[in-house]
Amino acid sequence: MPQKKKTQEMQESQQLSSGSFAPSGREPMTGAQASYLKMLAEEVQEPAAFEQGLSKREATRRIDALMEKLRLGELPPHTD
Repeated sequence: MPQKKKTQEMQESQQLSSGSFAPSGREPMTGAQASYLKMLAEEVQEPAAFEQGLSKREATRRIDALMEKLRLGELPPHTD
């Protein structure tokens, strides 16, 4: 048992040092998420929905909310 725990601690240490995940659990959004979120925010005319530096989780939440608005047709009236 002690060897198993030591191995697990070594793996966690290597993950932290390699940066494979954020220690705080707050991974930044991906480039694809940023691009899609920005496009959706412009489409529904809510530019404030897009911000740099969001976490993956927050970006996903905002993308889902904007997609739901598009699906339901809750868009502002166009003023052409």
